[in-house]
Amino acid sequence: EDVLTALRHPLRRKILKQLIGKDDAALSPREVSEELDTPLSNVSYHVRVLVDCRALKLVRTKAVRGSIQHFYKPSPAFVAEPTVAMLLGLSK
Repeated sequence: EDVLTALRHPLRRKILKQLIGKDDAALSPREVSEELDTPLSNVSYHVRVLVDCRALKLVRTKAVRGSIQHFYKPSPAFVAEPTVAMLLGLSK
């Protein structure tokens, strides 16, 4: 059920593809929003949904101008699901 919830929305699929495509690099919602040219508020909401679905995991935080920036990576267990690769177009 978490897999379906995570992949239900097109923006969540784009976010996952963006993060999976970065190999081992962690990205913040701000970086993802800039790369996808999507409002930060939309990306932040969908990142929270992906974290709740255990598709993304928080790997570090950084203090930036009085706030905390969060950096995420795809969860290895989530990415290993055959359904995820197929639905994201990552299958070989």
